[in-house]
Order: sequence, then C-alpha cells, then structure tokens
Amino acid sequence: MIFFKKLENLSYFVIIFALTLLLSSCSSLFKEKKDPVTEKKEIWEPNSDARARKHADENPVIIFGDKNKKNSSQDSEFGTSNVLWRATLKSLDFLPLINSDYRGGIIIYDWYSVDNNPKEQIKISVQFLSNELKSDSIKITAHKRTCKTVEGCSSSTIDQNFASSIKDSIINSARTLKVEEAKNQKK
Repeated sequence: MIFFKKLENLSYFVIIFALTLLLSSCSSLFKEKKDPVTEKKEIWEPNSDARARKHADENPVIIFGDKNKKNSSQDSEFGTSNVLWRATLKSLDFLPLINSDYRGGIIIYDWYSVDNNPKEQIKISVQFLSNELKSDSIKITAHKRTCKTVEGCSSSTIDQNFASSIKDSIINSARTLKVEEAKNQKK
C-alpha cells in the first residue's frame, strides 16, 4: 500500500512537472519574433479578431479608385458622401435591409411582400459600379418568390422594366439630393 501511495504521489509530480515544461515552452509564442521575410520585430497576438483588425488596418482594400493616386476624388467619396448610396437608402427605406457594404459597393434587401401577402415576395440587390451620378453607375437585381405552400416556393428574376423603374427612382432621388447639397454649399 505504501508503495502505491508513493507511486501515486510520484505520478502527480511527473504530471505537474510535464505540464510546467509544456506551458513554459508555450510562453515563447508570446515573445517578440522576427518576420523571416520583412525582418520586422513583432509580437504575436493570440486574439484572432485583433490580428485580423491589425491586418485590415495595415492592408486596406481600395475597391473604387487607385490607392497610389493622391487626392483622388474616389478614395473616400464612395462611403458616406456618395449621393447614389444615400439616395438608394432613402428610396428603398421601406424594404428590410439584410446587408450593406460601403467598400464592396452593394446593398442587399430582404424578401418583402406587398400588402402582407406572404405568397408573393420580392428581393432587391443594388450594386454600385461607379460613384458618378449616371444611370449605368448602379445595377439593380430583383427577384420574385412565389410560394404555394410553406415548402413549395419558386424564385425567378423579375423583368428589367421593374429594375429600371427602381433605378430611375434612385437616380431621381440622387439628383434631388445633389441639388439640395449645392444649395446648402452656396449658403
């Protein structure tokens, strides 16, 4: 019995010793290291979200415009000051919004039924191709879903006349916003 007690105590000691060695070797992960390519010293961040944010901040993605051009009007204009973006949000504010991405230049709306008719629903996506105020700067994609039963639904693309009418509404709203901005700047 005494032999087994000593053996049990010894096994606890060996486990604790092994864990101590293992954990002390892991501490080298958090130490300063050199990047083999750039030879910059950096500290490894264990939080993946923080690493991703740091990478995104150091390597921005420019969708519209040339990142090498200085004072380009397209670099920061697309986001909040883009009149087409604001006109789209204003014109389609009755639709439930799923996703909007300034940098990617896309707004996706959720399925919407007119007069609460769940058997027929529409879904609209707006893609921004340019930040100029002209009709070919945006692309509207509209889908219609018809459901006979809860499981029996079919989707199809709505004709271009519907998409064109939405595009015209957005362009007209953008022109109105542009005129209002010009009036406010003169004051």
